Amino acid sequence: MVVFLQRSFVSNLELSIYNWVFISSLHCLEDTAMPKKARPAGNGKEEGPIPTKQVKVEAADGPSALNFDSPQSLFESLISPVKTDTFFKEFWEQKPLLIQRDDPVATAYYQSLFRLTDLKNLCSQGMYYGRDVNVCRCVNGKKKVLNKEGKAHFLQLRKDFDQKRATIQFHQPQRFKDELWRIQEKLECYFGSLVGSNVYITPAGSQGLPPHYDDVEVFILQLEGEKHWRLYHPTVPLAREYSVEAEDRIGRPTHEFTLKPGDLLYFPRGTIHQADTPLGLAHSTHVTISTYQNSSWGDFLLDTISGLVFDATKEDVTLRAGIPRQLLLQAETTTVAARRLSGFLRRLAERLEGTKELLSSDMKKDFIMHRLPPYHVGDGTELTTPGFLGGELPRLNSTVTLQFKDHIILTVGPDQDRSDEAQEKMIYIYHSLKNKRETHMMGSEEETEAHGLRFPLSHMEALKQIWNSTTVSVKSLKLATDEEKESLVLSLWTECLIQVA
Repeated sequence: MVVFLQRSFVSNLELSIYNWVFISSLHCLEDTAMPKKARPAGNGKEEGPIPTKQVKVEAADGPSALNFDSPQSLFESLISPVKTDTFFKEFWEQKPLLIQRDDPVATAYYQSLFRLTDLKNLCSQGMYYGRDVNVCRCVNGKKKVLNKEGKAHFLQLRKDFDQKRATIQFHQPQRFKDELWRIQEKLECYFGSLVGSNVYITPAGSQGLPPHYDDVEVFILQLEGEKHWRLYHPTVPLAREYSVEAEDRIGRPTHEFTLKPGDLLYFPRGTIHQADTPLGLAHSTHVTISTYQNSSWGDFLLDTISGLVFDATKEDVTLRAGIPRQLLLQAETTTVAARRLSGFLRRLAERLEGTKELLSSDMKKDFIMHRLPPYHVGDGTELTTPGFLGGELPRLNSTVTLQFKDHIILTVGPDQDRSDEAQEKMIYIYHSLKNKRETHMMGSEEETEAHGLRFPLSHMEALKQIWNSTTVSVKSLKLATDEEKESLVLSLWTECLIQVA
């Protein structure tokens, strides 16, 4: 069934609600769920050194069409007038959503996020083909890459754009555009998952990419010009990898429409799609904001099961018993082995249901290590210097409050300084205050440093007090001695995670 909430079909009350926006609820033609698209990472091969200097580009002009008071308010304003409950119940991971706005403020704001003319300034700072920009065009259903070697020069990009009708793809513009950093940092807080972006600039009468689907949830914001879109039924719902699809395999579009500045399109990973800029119009610029790559229940299970098995094996002698002789030489799993594994898994499930203990999770650490730092104006000194914001040193008689809570994760894991059988668990606190915006989502080969603290397991209750309270008295912390209480808050203060209230 196709349902469109158009002005000609809504009541007078609905007209008063939607008098500034036309919203199309894109249902599939059948009841099959339509998964979604996008890729948070720039996949081009790195060429040349990563710039050590942050490129400065003008921030967005004029009033914002988004509400940055909190991650929740940001997302609500992004998909307005659709309610978040409706979005996650009816659209998220299920089917596309199109919001077409006739709102001058939204149009002007979106146009300010990234313009074709921004490329000149960016190229003057040192952008590289593959790493920062790709130049490509869809020819006979295939992607033709037109990249040169080394640095990308604006005049060459413009020549390929004008003469070869090539699309310019700019990787991870949040590294340079403050307003996109501001948006994506809030979205990473809201989703609890990495959020990347790519800008696509396509001349009139051209198409950059062939029909394909992606492995991420996608939000498309139309910034300049118009873009003609066609969506198709997924061949792999909620796909886990990117794939190009041949035109003769995907059938007729389930949805077809044109985006204009200020419009927003969402679709799930796995949704097959292609887009082109219509003839006779100016170029099109849109930004694809994507999230939830490798964030499924399957990924979470893989991440947590190893820690669960490790803990259970230390306590259950049957898990330490040897496997049958020559089991690894068998062509297929034996009935006895399958039955034993099933029994172990049932016991692990029972163990999991009976605990609220924080499970060791590499997914948590990976997210916090690679996400954006908190959005700020200036050089970021206030994020990494204790007391910079005027906060005094915490004492036993102080009252403290947690700050940057959305940028901190708390997890439990084995003591990384010990490798013996008696390895004890420790509490690990990781944060993103010192992360580098310049390398966000770029897949840098350089080892990323984890920033944070480590505490004995006996500090868990005291840490929960700090985490779960607006303010907390240092003296009331559930630790054995006053010395431990002061040491705990001083450590957190040194990392700028708390301040004196």
